[in-house]
Amino acid sequence: MAEKTNQAYPLAPANGYTRSDGESLVSEDELKRQKRRKLFMYIGIFIVVQIIVMTVFGLTVMKVKTPKVRLGGINVQSLNSVPATPSFDTSFTTQIRVKNTNWGPYKFDASTATFMYQGVAVGQVSIPKSKARMRSTKKISVSVILNTNALPSSSTIGTELNSGILTLTSQAKLTGKVELMLIMKKKKSATMDCTIAFDLSTKTVKSLQCK
Repeated sequence: MAEKTNQAYPLAPANGYTRSDGESLVSEDELKRQKRRKLFMYIGIFIVVQIIVMTVFGLTVMKVKTPKVRLGGINVQSLNSVPATPSFDTSFTTQIRVKNTNWGPYKFDASTATFMYQGVAVGQVSIPKSKARMRSTKKISVSVILNTNALPSSSTIGTELNSGILTLTSQAKLTGKVELMLIMKKKKSATMDCTIAFDLSTKTVKSLQCK
């Protein structure tokens, strides 16, 4: 009598469709391509972001601006004028202000500020070697003494003294370097050009304009 044998048959998939090995390989290749595309996309986005950041950094932080030098408020201690001679002398205190808007310190050498009447020097003050810190204003207090000793006899100072208003100018030039990120140094020269009008009757400053 022949023996009965139990033969096992593979179960059919629930959807009635069997995936071949070729289709499995195609699917895996497609997944790899998608991953590569995403990777390239992320790399591209990263590069674009870095370019934007570097551009903004270069236009703001790394851009070197010329510092500004100005006179501060003037406190008149004495102001005497004699139209008949003609002559004047004055003493006052003020500040040399060095405004640095850079993202690094501005180190400048010693210099002088010259006060003039119609282009002729009537006095000077020394500006010591110093440093204006990052995005700050360095204030240097000075005492100024001016007189007409150096003016030529042909000067029109007498007419101006009779008018009651004495107009002087002040100029200075600072040379130095702006230091950024402790590695980059950029030479910058800062200049001052101020006009001071004194009221001789009240012995005060009528106006002070700098550019």
